[in-house]
Amino acid sequence: MDTRIRDRVLTALAWAAVLSIAAPAVAAAQADSLPPGVTKEMVTKGKSVFLGAGLCLACHGQDGKGVIGPNLTDQTWLHIDGSYDAIITQILSGVDASQSKTGQIMPPKGGSAISDADVKAVAAYVWTLSHKGKGK
Repeated sequence: MDTRIRDRVLTALAWAAVLSIAAPAVAAAQADSLPPGVTKEMVTKGKSVFLGAGLCLACHGQDGKGVIGPNLTDQTWLHIDGSYDAIITQILSGVDASQSKTGQIMPPKGGSAISDADVKAVAAYVWTLSHKGKGK
């Protein structure tokens, strides 16, 4: 066999081996990706705050699909782009009557007395609701 052909075949096989090993790792990392600075622990805490002290479930429901507040589990965002930072800002500022696209208002922090760290955790959890399978 010509050495150039042999070298090309060996190179192709080497690349195939590298890709077969790397591809599942890259796919797993993408499936579990969270926004920068967000941890799985934050998501877990955020769910607890969402269902408890944050009072979020009163308007968004236990599963985040909405009661009088909007559905947080789909890809439709009424007032923001759905990014983690935008969710934090929305929770902190709320939605007043002049901004609301549905007629429903949301007081800052949902009317609760949660800390800024709790807001970030809730935002992390809410982000995962609309980014199915990520970070959970």
